[in-house]
Amino acid sequence: MKRILAIAILLFSITQANSQNRPEIDLEQFAENLFQVQSDDIGYEDLYESLLLFYSNPINLNNTSREELSSLYILSPEQINNFMEYQAKNGKLLSIFELQAIPSFDLLTIRQLLPFVSVSESELDSRPLLKRILTEPNNYLILRYSSVLEDQQGYSNENNNPYLGDQNKLYGRFRVSHVRDFSIGFTFEKDAGEELNFNNDQYGFDFYSYHFYLQNRGKLKTLAVGDYQLQFGQGLIFGAGFAPGKGAETVASVKRSSLGVRPYSSVLESGFYRGAAATIKQNNVEFTTFYSRLNQDGNISSDTTFTDFDEFISSIQETGFHRTSNELANRDLILEQNVGGNITYKNRNLEIGINGLFTDYSTPIFKTPNNYNQYEFQGDKNYITGISSNYNWQNFIMFGEIARSKSGGIGAIGGFAASLSPMVDLSIVLRNYDRDFHSFYGNSFGESSRNINEKGTYWGIKIKPSKKYFLTAYYDKFSFPWLRFGTEAPSEGHEYLVRMNYAPKRGMLLYAQLRQEVKEVTEPIENSNLNRLQEVIKNNYIVNLDYKVSKLLTLKSRAQWSNFTQPSGKTSGLALIQDVNVDYQKFRLSTRLALFDTEDFENRQYTYERDVLYSFSIPGYSGRGLRSYVLFQYKPTRKLTFQMRYARFKYGDRDEIGSGNEAIEGDVRSDIKIQTRIKF
Repeated sequence: MKRILAIAILLFSITQANSQNRPEIDLEQFAENLFQVQSDDIGYEDLYESLLLFYSNPINLNNTSREELSSLYILSPEQINNFMEYQAKNGKLLSIFELQAIPSFDLLTIRQLLPFVSVSESELDSRPLLKRILTEPNNYLILRYSSVLEDQQGYSNENNNPYLGDQNKLYGRFRVSHVRDFSIGFTFEKDAGEELNFNNDQYGFDFYSYHFYLQNRGKLKTLAVGDYQLQFGQGLIFGAGFAPGKGAETVASVKRSSLGVRPYSSVLESGFYRGAAATIKQNNVEFTTFYSRLNQDGNISSDTTFTDFDEFISSIQETGFHRTSNELANRDLILEQNVGGNITYKNRNLEIGINGLFTDYSTPIFKTPNNYNQYEFQGDKNYITGISSNYNWQNFIMFGEIARSKSGGIGAIGGFAASLSPMVDLSIVLRNYDRDFHSFYGNSFGESSRNINEKGTYWGIKIKPSKKYFLTAYYDKFSFPWLRFGTEAPSEGHEYLVRMNYAPKRGMLLYAQLRQEVKEVTEPIENSNLNRLQEVIKNNYIVNLDYKVSKLLTLKSRAQWSNFTQPSGKTSGLALIQDVNVDYQKFRLSTRLALFDTEDFENRQYTYERDVLYSFSIPGYSGRGLRSYVLFQYKPTRKLTFQMRYARFKYGDRDEIGSGNEAIEGDVRSDIKIQTRIKF
């Protein structure tokens, strides 16, 4: 009785509501809490789609593990330990709001968790699968239209290589799912410039993704048919999923989690498997096996100047664009087959996994040789094997993985995250990726977008002296033992970030952030034929205020600027941003006006923008001009949501925007999105 009374009080103090519905995630706010934002080396689209998959598959707190909880990148080691101890002592949670009764769980943490977790009975529904699917209330259909409003060069009749389709982008997604039971869905898309065709090679839309996903049916833990991803260990071999890397969350985000087989419903046309995968669980051991057969876009060459291959792939195309005759000619030319698996042993505190992946291409891969790419993969077959482990000891989480590819190259990573006290969290990560380490689906922690030719040491810290203040910081020292593109010698560098947060009251957050990155690049010596390594330094600064004035009105004021120093001189960039967001009953209005002035491409300013649900916008503000958008949402019923977004760039330093087929005559570029979400 006391426990139920406490929950009721907590529920009132947190929300003054009587509903446990998961809130719609504010992706902009969540992403800003994790990422440094101002960067051109982050795969934003990959991160967003991975985050969306996470949001679509909430964790059931009454049937979860340490690995799942850590994969949210929200909880500290101490909070995870406290949660597991609380549940072991008190049993299943009766409400999501019972989390406040757990030591070290504050209101800010709980609000961050709400979009990604649920509390429900873990017993399996014994009804027939078809009946469960047809009666499942967690379903939706999304239909989206978007287009650039100005005329672009690619749609001109005078163009020698024009886009074959119109300027309209069409998108749809249907999904019905139940946590820890099943998920069925499909996604379709036509990019701007692509045709809607019905022929032997295309059935209407340019791209389709589909999946059938079943969980927890006796010894069968997971079955996936169609499109799926795999995430095991620290991501050296199987690195799908949400992996923020270096950012404003400096401790929880450094460790990857073994989430196993995950359904895939993105419109990114690479980075996933298509076929079938299954996980069998027997006591503390899980065995996963899979097979994938997927056609990839690529450039096939028969130039035998540098190789004995009669025909080879010079590059695999990952954009997924099929807008012109040239792009269509490269479509689905390469058959990629993957087979492999994982064996994992788990107990309460220890996890050990063995991973293996074999990849076969229908045509060999060969890149025209130059100085920096001599150790890149060549051939039509690759295999990679490795072992990973995690160990929890009190408030310490220790993790590591080592793998070896067919070439003999080694990739290794290890580290720990710890709560040293209620006020201090710390993380350390060491990594070493050989110059000939080849992992096509890896996405482990690192400076580069690929785990190759890199060594590094990372330190992260979070200090919370009070509920109003907390500080996060990291320092990363890295080196590249072999040459890189644009760097004609082994090089090194470092990066650090410091972010101070101040939350004087609920609904108000002020933070200031500094990020510096130092790297070496090749620069020519004046009046000489020689080159040498020179340091380039980029500093990014952000001051941001989020203020919830009332239930009706929310404001965001932001100033961000940067400077880039190289041997030829120093340049800078600036953006001043004001958001006004209104939320009234069934209506929501989000607006932005931004003024930007950047001297060069290196100082373009990146910042998240609010967008229609399940979409994202992170444009680079470059040059001099104004950026504005208006996002309108109307939700007449619980089952129907309508959204429309208009966004506009107005430049003051040019009379042509973009280049090639994307070029627009004039100083304005605007676009519109219209979306409807229907729940059945």
